[in-house]
Amino acid sequence: MKEERIAESSSWIDPRGQVMKTPDDVAEMLRLRACGWGLKRIARQLGCSHHTVKDYVAAGGVKPFKSPERPKRLDGLEGWLRERLIRHRGNADVVRQDLLAEQGVAVSRRTLQRAVQPYRQALKAEALATTRFETPPGRQLQIDFGERLVEIGGARVKAFVFVATLGHSRRLHVRAFRAERQEHWFAGLESTFTTFSGVPEEVLMDNPRALVVRHDAVSRSVQFNDKLIAFAKHWGFRPRACAPYRARTKGKTENGVGYVKKNAIAGHSFASWEAFEAHLAGWEREVANVRIHGTTGEAPIARFARDEAHRLKPLSGQPSFGSLRELTRVVGHDCAVEIDTNSYSVPWRLIGERVAVTIAAGEVRIRHGMREVAVHKQSDGRRLRIIDTAHLDGVAGRNGAVRRAEIAAAVLAPSSPPSLLRPLAEYEAVVGGSF
Repeated sequence: MKEERIAESSSWIDPRGQVMKTPDDVAEMLRLRACGWGLKRIARQLGCSHHTVKDYVAAGGVKPFKSPERPKRLDGLEGWLRERLIRHRGNADVVRQDLLAEQGVAVSRRTLQRAVQPYRQALKAEALATTRFETPPGRQLQIDFGERLVEIGGARVKAFVFVATLGHSRRLHVRAFRAERQEHWFAGLESTFTTFSGVPEEVLMDNPRALVVRHDAVSRSVQFNDKLIAFAKHWGFRPRACAPYRARTKGKTENGVGYVKKNAIAGHSFASWEAFEAHLAGWEREVANVRIHGTTGEAPIARFARDEAHRLKPLSGQPSFGSLRELTRVVGHDCAVEIDTNSYSVPWRLIGERVAVTIAAGEVRIRHGMREVAVHKQSDGRRLRIIDTAHLDGVAGRNGAVRRAEIAAAVLAPSSPPSLLRPLAEYEAVVGGSF
């Protein structure tokens, strides 16, 4: 083969000071090498060092250049950044403030945006991903509210529609209310239990303020409203809340609310609120629960009768929760609050403090601020002291030595009539005359 020396060969110097050849030159190196040329001969032909030819031949082509990895200011903080991005619902500015305050690391907004971008994409994908699961019969009831303007008596009225759906059979129950307060959630649930003649194991809800006090997005810890806890105990179910910002885990009822709005309400007008309620009851009975469900392929009422009705907890004549009472009391010097002539103990350090009392389902629950401080079984007697000895911790010292003798004496004293129940002679002495 006749050698034709290439007079000029395109090349440049990389950041490491090494000669970089063009892709065409590298391809020519490989072609000549395949023809049996030696490294030095190829180097002379292309006008470069034989070491350069050797490197390219060994690499089998163009060698991509990679800048050396430099340490980054956010290295080692990946887990912290992900946790904070979740906590602040994707707000990178707040994450950047926490980064400076807690980690002492100052970075630009753009730097932080680049650092959290992979986590943001993962969170978005996680929020969209939903795994469908089939709920066992009697396991779960899903509840939700939806708003809709309804024409009633010639006027457009905002209606709040409560929708409950059994997870297995998809049997649905609907109630309309004029508001969405806690009592309406409870009324909707009690109406559902009565209609279905039973109670499921758990009730899944979103995170409405009327029922859920706090739901931490990171730890997933849930604090339910005290009255909801009492309501759940009264009826014998377990409350459960969806993961924050992820109501899709409650998809059966989410779909149910939309179905009610579009199928039962849209395009209809009603002479009165009573007519609207009657229409919903008829639609539930004659349409919603007898149609062939798109997922199960069966009518919800048939699936309910066959698989689910006998799995619900019977009502057994359970009365309505409406008898619940809420009171406010001030803790007395005997470490107790008085309710219906009976005294119920609380921790002694709360003497003089104002507490909230909830009485329901045979229990007395006492709360100070947002913290539950005492739970007692409600007494049917009168003028009794119901004492939890744990509430006296700190009153008695070691080896039985009493630190707060006046408190111990007040708590352990036998029941006595209230001070207002005095002999009539004392009142006669004050007002004069006789009774």
